[in-house]
Amino acid sequence: MYTVHIDKECSCFKKSEYENNKTFENQKDAYNYATLVAEFMTEEFCGQHIFTAHRGEESSFIVASKINVDFVTGTTAHITCDTGCGSTDNWSLEKGTTKKS
Repeated sequence: MYTVHIDKECSCFKKSEYENNKTFENQKDAYNYATLVAEFMTEEFCGQHIFTAHRGEESSFIVASKINVDFVTGTTAHITCDTGCGSTDNWSLEKGTTKKS
């Protein structure tokens, strides 16, 4: 038997049709369920979390969640390599910005 475990049951999960600790006869079905549920939860739920499926110990799969940074008001995900490190390159990976010379 293979089990798909939802790591943290958020309020959206509790209201959903999905169930925690669902068991399957074979590994392929458990893997398919875990990856599909993670994708659907990310797309259909409120957007506060991003869900990913991972292989757990022995015969289990884990659907884990992390905070969706873009959901938090006033923040955006970005990378900064050219601030405060003495870089002279005229580029930035920050969303929508270009460094002027």
